[in-house]
Amino acid sequence: MAAAAGVPLRELGLVILVAAAITYLTTGVIRSLMVRAGRVAEIRTRDVHTQPTPRLGGVAMFSGFLAAVFLAAQLPALTRGFMPITPEMNAVVWAAFAIVVVGVLDDLYELDAVTKLIGQLLSAITLSVLGLSWTLLYLPVGDGTTVVLDQVQATIVTTIFTVAVVNAINFVDGLDGLAAGLGMIAGGAILLFSLTVLHDQGGAVSAYPPAIIAAGLVGVCLGFLPHNFEPSRIFMGDSGSMLIGLLLAAASTSASGKINMSLYGTADIVALMSPIIVVAAAVFVPVLDLVLAVVRRLARGTSPFSADKMHLHHRLLSLGHTHRRTVLVLYLWVSVVAFGAVSFSVVPARWALIASVVAVVIAALVTLVPARAGKLGRGRSSTVVTHTEPE
Repeated sequence: MAAAAGVPLRELGLVILVAAAITYLTTGVIRSLMVRAGRVAEIRTRDVHTQPTPRLGGVAMFSGFLAAVFLAAQLPALTRGFMPITPEMNAVVWAAFAIVVVGVLDDLYELDAVTKLIGQLLSAITLSVLGLSWTLLYLPVGDGTTVVLDQVQATIVTTIFTVAVVNAINFVDGLDGLAAGLGMIAGGAILLFSLTVLHDQGGAVSAYPPAIIAAGLVGVCLGFLPHNFEPSRIFMGDSGSMLIGLLLAAASTSASGKINMSLYGTADIVALMSPIIVVAAAVFVPVLDLVLAVVRRLARGTSPFSADKMHLHHRLLSLGHTHRRTVLVLYLWVSVVAFGAVSFSVVPARWALIASVVAVVIAALVTLVPARAGKLGRGRSSTVVTHTEPE
């Protein structure tokens, strides 16, 4: 049934498993090499972790992603997502390589913000120039307008979007397991949307690349989490967080940047704009954290790239949540927003709306209730936790 509908579920499941397995195994090797070489993250003034911990987990994650892409290219059911049919997978691999190189240099030598931004821009431009770009933009004005972008416009839009998502994930990477978990959930939402498109359109070629990218992203995050969930034994570093951001941006662009909204009809505006909503929902929490951080720092007259302890996860800690509960609360919110958006493309709008409202209420209650009785009044002290991922 899945094959007839154009949905290669087993193949994509295998991609996830391979990405997870290779990432999990490679992470242990990377950690051992870093410890032996003495390459560990020293305690900085803005950090709250108390034990030097190796970084470069992103190298292991990239290894897992490469293995997943190589496997996908060998599976007949997924070859429609590769050259010569579409250049998108080739584009994402080279762009991911570029962002990981920048991240490794930063993890080892602490690049300044401008140099790192230049590296992010080059990676995003590589993604677009090699063939993965926003080509269509839907504007909900009047009866709705679809704007076709030329190469220059597509590159500008893709670059801005990609760099924004990369920095959003990098900014939110502040607790053990947080970035990996958010990446896995957001990737899962985009994967579910891509599967819906594959099913509804009988295996549309345009939906294969985002499905493969999202499956690889889910797998590498799943494989890294056992090493990184509190207490963390290795940090993903900027090489990992920026890789997650790049893959999330690539999957989002591939899923929404070239789909004609008219395919979804005009009866329901939410269903009509579901691809864009899914993209926004998938990065909602990290982007919100990024915007609040930039506004907060500019209001203080400091650089938007300067570090502080006012991120969303710090605020949850101050409410009295423990380290692990804070991470789980953020997981919950990302799941509610991302999968809530996807639900409008999967089930009737009425049921999707009801389920989304109920989920938001539950998430709000969980957020406002401190982890243990009596901790609310001692929120400030709860921010001293161990093995926290450095920003």
